[in-house]
Amino acid sequence: MKSLFLNNSINFLKKYNKYSEEDIEKLLYGLEGLYLTITKMIIIFIASIILNIFKEVIMILVLFNIIRYFGFGVHARKSSECLITSLTLFVLVPYLLLKFTLSKNIMLISGIIEIISFIVFAPADTVKRPFFNARKRMVRKIATTSIGIVYLIISLMIDNYNIAILFSIALLIQSIVICPVTYMLLRQPYNNYKKEKREEV
Repeated sequence: MKSLFLNNSINFLKKYNKYSEEDIEKLLYGLEGLYLTITKMIIIFIASIILNIFKEVIMILVLFNIIRYFGFGVHARKSSECLITSLTLFVLVPYLLLKFTLSKNIMLISGIIEIISFIVFAPADTVKRPFFNARKRMVRKIATTSIGIVYLIISLMIDNYNIAILFSIALLIQSIVICPVTYMLLRQPYNNYKKEKREEV
C-alpha cells in the first residue's frame, strides 16, 4: 500500500514538473513521512472510536502538540515503534486514566514532577534537529514550563474530571517524550547539540 501511494504520487508530480534524482529522493522522503503520519492517525482514531474516547483523544492530541511544539522530544526510528508508542500514550493511557478517578492531590504531585522535568530536560532535541542556539533553547524551556504550569492550574481548577485529566495526560506525555530514559529505550541519542559541538572542537 505504501509503495503504491509513493509511486502514484511521484508519477502524478512528474506530469507537471521535471525533477532530478535528488529531488525525487527528497519528495519520496517527505511523502513517506506524510503516509506514515496519516496511517498512524487513522489507526489511533479507529482505536479511540472502538474504546469510545475519540473526543478525548482529539483534545489530548491538540493539548500535547501545543506543548510539544516548544518542548519537542524523541522520535521513534521505526514506524512500528512510533505506532506502538503512540497507541500506548494517546489511547491506552487516556483510556485507563479516564476509567479511574485520580485525586487532585495526585494530579498536583504528578504535575509538579512533570514541570520539574520540563525545567531540567526541555527542550529535548533529536539527531535530525539539534538545538545549537542557547538562547532559543532557553526560550523553548521557558515556554514549555509556562504552558505546563497553565495546564496544571487548569487541571486543578476544573471540576469536570474527564476534562481535567486530559490536561494532566498532556503533561504526562510531554514529560515522557523528553525524558532521557525514553531516548535510551528507543535507542536514540540525547542532547545532540552537545555531541555536535564536541565533534566540531
